[in-house]
Amino acid sequence: MPDKKIYTDSGIEIEGLYSGNQRPETGDLEKPGEFPYTRGIQADMYRGKLWTMRQYAGFSTAEESNKRYHYLLSQGVMGLSVAFDLPTQIGYDSDHPLSEGEVGKTGVAIDTIEDIERLFAGIKLQDISTSMTINSTGFILLAFYVALAKKQGADLTKITGTIQNDILKEYAARGTYIYPPRYSMRIITDIFEWCSAHLPKWNTISISGYHIREAGSTAVQEIAFTLSNGKAYVKAALEKGLDINVFGKRLSFFFNAHNNLFEEVAKFRAARRMWAHIMKELGATDEKAMMLRFHTQTGGSTLAAQQPLNNIPRVTIQTLAAVLGGTQSLHTNGYDEALSLPTEDAARIALRTQQIVAFESGAPDTVDPLGGSYFIESLTNEVEKEALKLIERIDAMGGSVSAIEQGFIQNEIARSAYEYQQKVESGEKIIVGVNKFTAKEDNTTPLFKIDDSIRKIQSDRLAILKNKRDNNKATGCVAAISAAAKDGSNLMPVVIDAVENYCTLGEIADVLRAEWGEF
Repeated sequence: MPDKKIYTDSGIEIEGLYSGNQRPETGDLEKPGEFPYTRGIQADMYRGKLWTMRQYAGFSTAEESNKRYHYLLSQGVMGLSVAFDLPTQIGYDSDHPLSEGEVGKTGVAIDTIEDIERLFAGIKLQDISTSMTINSTGFILLAFYVALAKKQGADLTKITGTIQNDILKEYAARGTYIYPPRYSMRIITDIFEWCSAHLPKWNTISISGYHIREAGSTAVQEIAFTLSNGKAYVKAALEKGLDINVFGKRLSFFFNAHNNLFEEVAKFRAARRMWAHIMKELGATDEKAMMLRFHTQTGGSTLAAQQPLNNIPRVTIQTLAAVLGGTQSLHTNGYDEALSLPTEDAARIALRTQQIVAFESGAPDTVDPLGGSYFIESLTNEVEKEALKLIERIDAMGGSVSAIEQGFIQNEIARSAYEYQQKVESGEKIIVGVNKFTAKEDNTTPLFKIDDSIRKIQSDRLAILKNKRDNNKATGCVAAISAAAKDGSNLMPVVIDAVENYCTLGEIADVLRAEWGEF
C-alpha cells in the first residue's frame, strides 16, 4: 500500500525521506551575512546580538498603556510595540460619532500630542526602539513621536523604531485605509523622503505579511504578496527620484509564524533570498539595501479559545520557527488572546517563552542551525519556486496596486482561508482541543476588559485642549496641510508643525479627506 501523501499548509508535498540528491548545489556555497542572505543577514547572527524582544501592547488610555510598558521594560523587554485603537487607526478622534464603542478597545486611544506624552511618560525615546502598528495615519503618529522626541531634547539622528505604514496590505487584507491608493502611496514616499534626511535610523515601513496570513493566506502567499507589495513601494520611491541605496536600508518586513515549524523556517529563508534578488534587479548596489530585515509575531489566528493553555506550546513552536528562521525582532502572543486582550500574567509568560528559547534552548548558539538539512534546503527551494510563480502573475497584472484593484490578491487569500476552514471542519486538519482531543471545560481564564468610560475621558480631554490652544495657529496649520496636499510638497514638515500646535489626529486626517476623498 503506497504511503499517504502529506502536504505543508501551502500544499507543497512532503517526501518521506530527503537525501543528498535533493540538496541544492548552491547550498554549501552560501554564507550568512553575504548575498543573497538565505542563511541570515548577519555573519554571526544571535552570537553577536539576540533578536529584539518586543511585546505588543496598548489599550484603554495612554496612562494605562504606559503602566504596561514600564512593567514590560522591568521584565526584560528590549523594545516597545504599540497597539492603537480603531478610531486612531482610521483617523477619527475619540469624540467622533463613529468612534463610539471602539475607544481604547483594540489598542490605545491617541488623539493629540498630549496623549503621546502620557503614553511615554518616564521613557526616554532616545534609549528605546519603538514599533508602531499604524498604517493610514502612520504619518500623524510619526509626527507625534518626532514632536515628543524634540521636546525631550533627543538627537533625531539616534531615534530608532518602525512605523508599519504598509497601506497596500490594508486594501488587500485588513481594511484600515482612508484615502484612495495613489494618495496613500504619496504619503508613504513623503515619509521615505523626510526620514532619509531627518530620521536616518528609523524604519520607514514594515511591509507586512502578518495580516495577509491572519486573513487566511498560506505561507507561500504570505511572502509572495508581501514581497510584491514591497516592489510597489520601491518603484513608487524610485519614481519620486529617491535613492534606492538610501531608503532601501530603512525598509523592514513583518511576518507571521505559524505551527508548521519547517515550512515557516523555509519561508523566512526563501523570503530573504527572493528580496535580495528583487532589490538587485531594481538597481540596489549597497549590500544593506538588499537585506531583508524582519519582525515576527506569532500567529494570532492559530490561537484557540478552547483549552487556552494549549496556546502556550503553540507559541513556543512559533517562537522557535522565527528564531531558527533568523528574525531580527519578535513578539509572542499571550495564551488568552483568543478570548481578550492579554492579561499581565499572559504577557509575562509570552515574554518568558522568548527568554527560555534565547537562554535555555541552544537555538541561537549557531547561525542558521537548520541550514544544510536536506529537508530544509529542498523546502526553501519549493517555497521560493511557488512564491515566484505568484509574483510573476502579479507583475503581469501591472504590480500589486493593479492586482489589488482587480481583486486578485483578496480573492486568492479568501480562497485559501475557505479551503483551510473546510479541512478543519472535515477533520482533515487536526486542531488539538478544537476538532480533536476536546474536553468538557468551564473556562476559568481571567479576561482583560476595557471600560466604556474611556471615550468620555478622551472626549473631555479634547474639549479642554481645544479651549486652551491657540486656535488661530491650529487653523493656520490645517490650511498649510491642505496647501501641501494640493501642491505636492512633502507633508511631514507641516504635519509635525500641526501636532506641535495641538492639532488633533482627526483634524489632520479630515483635511486630507476633504482634499483627496475616501476609498
